[in-house]
Amino acid sequence: MLQINNLHVALEDEGKQILKGVTLTVPAGQVHAIMGPNGSGKSTLSYVLSGRDGYEVTEGQATLEGHDLLEMEPEERAAAGLFLAFQYPVEIPGVGNMTFLRTAVNAQRKARGEEELSAGEFLKLVRERAKALDIDAEMLKRPVNVGFSGGEKKRNEILQMAMLEPRMCILDETDSGLDVDAMRLVAQGVNALRAPDRSFLVITHYQRLLDHIVPDVVHIMFDGRIVKSGGPELALEVEQNGYADILAEVADA
Repeated sequence: MLQINNLHVALEDEGKQILKGVTLTVPAGQVHAIMGPNGSGKSTLSYVLSGRDGYEVTEGQATLEGHDLLEMEPEERAAAGLFLAFQYPVEIPGVGNMTFLRTAVNAQRKARGEEELSAGEFLKLVRERAKALDIDAEMLKRPVNVGFSGGEKKRNEILQMAMLEPRMCILDETDSGLDVDAMRLVAQGVNALRAPDRSFLVITHYQRLLDHIVPDVVHIMFDGRIVKSGGPELALEVEQNGYADILAEVADA
């Protein structure tokens, strides 16, 4: 599904190297988690994959189902099936949540050569998926994320993901700032979307999210590289002991 090979990335304005040779494969149907200390490059990786401005790829490749992601515009990556749930979802005053969702869904369906949803079809679908995420009808009527709590914003991101049905879902610290109940709802939304033809890359600081979204593989990132990979038990090791032992082990290798 997602293949990243020796990816090097620098900040365009400063020239500072952030990613220093990331190599990562996420097969179809799998959930991979990335953990690591602050400043290790986790969010930068998500931004570069989604096509955010301000970064320069100096070396390496990233492909989605064999298609070169780095040659695509952000909207082309979205149409190809890539979705990024933001750590800090932005507010869009003046744009209704329902209007935003229907426009996004039909734009992607059109790009894939599929029929657009009618108003009735869309309404039925969005109500069904909003209910599963405990999003009430009033939230759907409000401008995108305006006046939403942190938990509501994150649930709204997962609703967008549920509506767009992407092939490759990247969650950039979606658990940041969530209480236990909100985290459980977000995790339920993610787990409901797990499928043999869909993959997830979950970026998180905390093992507690991975109690609800059990990953197939956990990767530890440090100083712009993946330095260790393992099963879910690796996240438990980090929770109990921090990163010091892992980083010392890598330094000695």
